[in-house]
Amino acid sequence: MAIRFGYTLMTEQAGPQQLVRDAVSAEAAGFDFEVSSDHYSPWLSAQGHAPYAWTVLGAIAHATERVGLMTYVTCPTMRYHPAVVAQKAATLQLLAEGRFTLGLGSGENLNEHVVGEGWPSVGDRQEMLVEGIEIIGALLDGGLLDYRGEFFQVDSAKLWDVPDEGVPIGVAVAGERGIGQIAPIADHLIAVQPEESLISLWNDVDDAPTIGADARAIGQIPICWDPDPEVAKKRAHEQFRWFGGGWDVNADLRTTAGFAAATQYVTPDDVAASIPCGPDLDAIVEAVSAYWKAGFTDVALIQIGADSQQAFFDEAAEPLLAKLRSAAG
Repeated sequence: MAIRFGYTLMTEQAGPQQLVRDAVSAEAAGFDFEVSSDHYSPWLSAQGHAPYAWTVLGAIAHATERVGLMTYVTCPTMRYHPAVVAQKAATLQLLAEGRFTLGLGSGENLNEHVVGEGWPSVGDRQEMLVEGIEIIGALLDGGLLDYRGEFFQVDSAKLWDVPDEGVPIGVAVAGERGIGQIAPIADHLIAVQPEESLISLWNDVDDAPTIGADARAIGQIPICWDPDPEVAKKRAHEQFRWFGGGWDVNADLRTTAGFAAATQYVTPDDVAASIPCGPDLDAIVEAVSAYWKAGFTDVALIQIGADSQQAFFDEAAEPLLAKLRSAAG
């Protein structure tokens, strides 16, 4: 399975009009697919944005022609009832003419607390996600659904506009228990760490689609390209220092103030140690290579900083993609 390279539409760092422009530019530069975050709030105030991802993706579906589109990721349990996610996904797939993949995950307190339903334990969040996937899958099959679960109820629901090709579902997973629950009911794996064990655990699950054959493993990595490495380092620190906390911590933080407090002692050098910063394309390739070496089939790049996107497309995107494809074989 050929390695595919994607571009991340960071809804936390750009407004809706720019995101559509950037999506068009990313397609023109040669990216294979585009993923969009789905947040109610940015992680840090310096990022400054959080438009509604589904509206933006609908516009992008009409503004682009070739690239795959994907949510990375949507939480189908609190802000959105899974029956509503199923309707959104079906509609977007029709607009995208078969190019959309629904990426799902168990969510973050930062976004989900806004509806006033509290923040469940990690075990409950995982069980809610499983029920959500079951509901979404059943509705996308086109029938009339009545569902009674521990967390969700669906009464006589039916989608009236359903794509013939369906909607592939990718799910963010971590750990043996989560993979064991999710792999048999998902089409693709999503993860933000290049861990080979995730691939092997998934492929060892009975009834799971095999990564590298029927299923894809879709990763994501932040980069901060800039002609000036010091400018890149400063920008990455201002806007992306939250990334180093890890999802076990990040999932439970509630506000931008919480992320700012949790990262107050993170230095620009700390950030640059984990995120390639500057003009060196070979350094970026080396960082991204960890994913295909671990068995991932797809990697989406995050170019940090809204103001840097056009320069990235103009000067770096095409040669970087050429280097990535050459290195990945």
